[in-house]
Amino acid sequence: MQSNQVQWLTITQRHAGQRLDNFLLSILKGVPKSRIYRIIRKGEVRINKGRVKPSTRLILDDLVRVPPIRVAEKMPIPVLNSPLKNSLEANILFENKYFIILNKPVGMAVHGGSGISLGVIEAVRQMRPEAKEWELVHRLDKATSGCLMIAKRRSGLRQLQALQRENKIKKTYLALLNGCWNKQKQQVNAPLQKNQAQGGERIVKISTEGQPAKTLFLKEKNYSEATLVKAQLITGRTHQIRVHSASILQHAILGDTKYGNEKANQKFRKKGLKRMFLHAYCLEFDWHNGEKIAVKAPLEEKLEILLKKL
Repeated sequence: MQSNQVQWLTITQRHAGQRLDNFLLSILKGVPKSRIYRIIRKGEVRINKGRVKPSTRLILDDLVRVPPIRVAEKMPIPVLNSPLKNSLEANILFENKYFIILNKPVGMAVHGGSGISLGVIEAVRQMRPEAKEWELVHRLDKATSGCLMIAKRRSGLRQLQALQRENKIKKTYLALLNGCWNKQKQQVNAPLQKNQAQGGERIVKISTEGQPAKTLFLKEKNYSEATLVKAQLITGRTHQIRVHSASILQHAILGDTKYGNEKANQKFRKKGLKRMFLHAYCLEFDWHNGEKIAVKAPLEEKLEILLKKL
């Protein structure tokens, strides 16, 4: 959608319950995420004539003001090739009529944008003829692999997002930390604030002005120069595990080029670690029909081989 005039959009059942920022990203195709947040912050986007936050949830029949905005000419989305299609299909770990959980490959963004034309959600929509309306339930960093939920219908999206808001989805990650961590477990409670560094790169720092953030770290195994841990998200903030492990535990995730230790990363690159060792290992929650969902994503073979070497 692009227009030289203000648009007033009435929220239908399809978008009820969705976050405002995600709604705008879906209708303003090609507009950078930074610009979406800027027009919200400046009050150019309003709901029922009132100023709002990016996280505001849309309600049925809300009236959303969208300012005049020109969208750059979109490059056509690449056609999903057969090897990637087959790989994604093979990596579906769980599926019912409401959602799927797949093992996201490392190096693949969850959605297109900022120079990325084909993310997981675009690929999945091409992979299944009925998937045009499928939506991401949550996100993983491009450099993180593992369990990713995608809703197949709006009702499933609302239910899963409600479970997330109520902290009823247990999310467990596997991470390999630099050095030997001498504790068995530790709950980190340190608020996180997003900052924009020079060049527009997003950096997250611990700050009393940030949002509450809690992570439970549990030791799995000590190696001579590293520690394998499980990290359970009690909240879900951007880069939460990465910042908490580097700043509070003082043991950064190996392979993390943003918050990690470059000397340690170089040493482990020689051992075969060519990526950040952070993997969304397990999702556990109770579904609305009483079914207990517990899905685990296996580590990629290269990470298993590295652990055996250690």
